[in-house]
Amino acid sequence: MSSFEQLQQAEQGLSQIFSGIDAQVKENLRRVLSAFRRHQVGVHHFAGVSGYGHDDLGREIFDRIFAEVMGAEAAAVRVQFVSGTHAIAAALYGVLRPGDEMLAVAGAPYDTLEEVIGLRGNNQGSLKDFGVAYRQLELTAAGAIDWQGLATAIRAETRLVLIQRSCGYAWRSSLAIVDIEKIVNLVKQQNPNTVCLVDNCYGEFVEDREPPAVGADLIAGSLIKNPGGTIVTAGGYVAGRADLVEMAACRLTAPGIGSEGGATFDQNRLLFQGLFLAPQMVGEALKGNHLVAQVFQELGYPVNPLPTAPRRDVIQAIKLGSPEKVIAFCHAIQQYSPVGSYLSPVPANMPGYESELVMAGGTFIDGSTSEFSADGPLREPYIVFCQGGTHWTHVAIALEAAIEAVGRR
Repeated sequence: MSSFEQLQQAEQGLSQIFSGIDAQVKENLRRVLSAFRRHQVGVHHFAGVSGYGHDDLGREIFDRIFAEVMGAEAAAVRVQFVSGTHAIAAALYGVLRPGDEMLAVAGAPYDTLEEVIGLRGNNQGSLKDFGVAYRQLELTAAGAIDWQGLATAIRAETRLVLIQRSCGYAWRSSLAIVDIEKIVNLVKQQNPNTVCLVDNCYGEFVEDREPPAVGADLIAGSLIKNPGGTIVTAGGYVAGRADLVEMAACRLTAPGIGSEGGATFDQNRLLFQGLFLAPQMVGEALKGNHLVAQVFQELGYPVNPLPTAPRRDVIQAIKLGSPEKVIAFCHAIQQYSPVGSYLSPVPANMPGYESELVMAGGTFIDGSTSEFSADGPLREPYIVFCQGGTHWTHVAIALEAAIEAVGRR
C-alpha cells in the first residue's frame, strides 16, 4: 500500500473523531465569541499607543476578554513575554520568596524551566540562587500522577505547586482538565494557601474548560502556541487570580508598574483576531495529531497518545528508536513546509535545553508550534514530537513524505 493510500484509509477511519473535534471547536468558539460581544469589541480597539503604553484601551479590553475565556479573574497578555517559559518564570518569581518551596507534581518540568529553577546552570539568578527550595513528585511507573503521594506531599513551606499540563518531552499522558481539578483539590485540602500554577502551554482550547475554571490559581503560556491562532507574532500570558496576575506582571515590568504599562506595538488587531481563530486552529492541529498517530501505529511504531484516545494537548509523540529516524522524519516535514522547504534540519544546541535538538519548523512565525512542526531531543529513546497545524490536510501531505523517509519499524 502506498503512503497516499495508507493516509486515505486512515482519514476515512477517523471521520467520526473529526466530527467530534468540529463540535468541540464550535463550543470553544461560542465562548470566545460571547466574550467579544460582551465587551463590544470594535475597530477602535485595534489602535495602539506608544511609549509607556499607558491607557491602551485595546490592551485593557483584550486582557478582560482573555480572562473571561480562560475562566479567570484577570489576565495580562503581553507581547513583551518572549516565550511561554518567560511567562511561567514571571509567575514563579512573582509569587515565590526566599524560604518558600516549589513542588512540581507531574515529574520533571519541561527542559527550559530547569535553569529557571536552578537544576542546571550557575549564578544566573535562578530560584535556587534566591533561596527557593524545589522538590518534585515523580510519576508512577505507568507515567501517571502519584495520587497517593500527592495526598500527603504538601508541607508548611510549600508555597506553590507547578502543574505541567502537557507531556513536554516526556513519554507520558498529558493532563486532562479533570486531572488538574483533582490535583488542585488534593493540594487545597492540605493547604488552602498553596498556589496552584499550571503551565498551560499546548493545552488551550483542547477541552471546553481551562484550568482556572476548575480552581487553578494561575496559568501561563505562549501566544505562538494555541491562543495566538497561528498569526500572533510574539508574546505570552498569565491569567488567574487578580492578585497573582499582578504579582507576575510586576516581574515582567517593575513593582509599581505591573500590568499598567507595556505598548503593544500595533499588534492589538492580531491579538484579537488570533484569539478568535484559536479554537479552529487547535481543531485542525488535533485532527492532524490523530492522523499522525493512526498512520505511525500502523507502521509499527509506539505512539502517544494512541490514535483514538482523547486529546489533552496538541502534541503527538512517536517513538522512532534511533537518531537517524528522528532526523529523517524532521527532514521530511521541513521539505513539505511552506517556509524554508529547501533547508535541512540538523541537530544543534538550543538555549535552555540540555540535549541537542533537531527541529522541523517551516513556519510563518519563527518558532511557532501552533503551525505544523516537529522536533525532538537526540537522546534515548529517540522520540519525535509533532504539534500544531493550520490545516490538517497540510499534515496529511507532509506525512506522505515522512512515511517514505522513515518506513516501517
